[in-house]
Amino acid sequence: MKKKRKLWMAPVMAGLMGIMLLGCGANSGNGSHGGEAAQASGSGAVRASAGQTASAEASAAHAYTDYKGHRIEIPAEPSRIIFAGETTGDLLELDLPLVGIFGGELEGRVYREKAEKIEDVGFPINLEKVTSLNPDLIMVANTDEEAYAQLSKIAPTLMFDTFAPLEDRMNELGDIFGIRERTDAWLADYEREAAAMWDRLYATVLKPGETASVFTYYPGDRLFAMARAGLPQLLYGKGGLKPTAPIQEILDANEGFRQISAESIGQFAGDLVFILDPVADEAKKSTESLLSSPVWKALPAVQHGRVYRLYIQSADSDAATRKWLLQELPRMLGQ
Repeated sequence: MKKKRKLWMAPVMAGLMGIMLLGCGANSGNGSHGGEAAQASGSGAVRASAGQTASAEASAAHAYTDYKGHRIEIPAEPSRIIFAGETTGDLLELDLPLVGIFGGELEGRVYREKAEKIEDVGFPINLEKVTSLNPDLIMVANTDEEAYAQLSKIAPTLMFDTFAPLEDRMNELGDIFGIRERTDAWLADYEREAAAMWDRLYATVLKPGETASVFTYYPGDRLFAMARAGLPQLLYGKGGLKPTAPIQEILDANEGFRQISAESIGQFAGDLVFILDPVADEAKKSTESLLSSPVWKALPAVQHGRVYRLYIQSADSDAATRKWLLQELPRMLGQ
């Protein structure tokens, strides 16, 4: 499962667990053409001068403070971005120019076809590989200050909160790259689609007030109740299902997930239960052992046939996966 923020975060929600910049280039190009046209006109000198000044201002780097307090200069129109985090689909959905990502575990990911064309920077991140890609901006989910210091010697580096809700992440990406118009439009479209999906589900297969829970295993026979990362972000979002009280406690504690015992799963299980099938063979064995246990078979969701399984790599919280889940969730629930 994702490790705590002090470590490089494994592609999780794999473990359960990309997002924006071509618009900036387009705007700059329009300014350039305007300047050429002005030069060709009788009063072009003044207008060209004004256009060039505006273009220079638009292309200037800008200061930005990330959520951990690092203040950096974001280069104008970055064209070689490295993103070392779990929500790669955010940047891919917004067509940002990525040259490096965590690319070692792409099987089952919704954005696999696009991501396979991007260089893998390794996990943990390989500093030599990062240097060889000549990035002009590095974004990391890791909050290890020592690792941050090493990366910031290569290129401007900021820490990005991949546990943040989708709306917050997209808004921040809009601010970082100066493309809020684009991210606002994406969010508006997504919210309309999500609202329509929940309306259909509650009109057919769901009842108001029903709860849901999401569980997954990681190697070492470790069972986790998911809360703030991956699929739960969709399930517990506006218009969706409710978390059970113990999972709400995890959410209130601002945790992405919490390890629990198999014996206590009944306390966390909701009216609907989602099992995220893991990647590692050891974790797969733990999952099957749980599903054959008496404590599992006693769950109301199991007895009522309301258990749903999804490969963990397809249950991320990134923008590309979230759009896919708007189609997949109704299919899973039989609507």
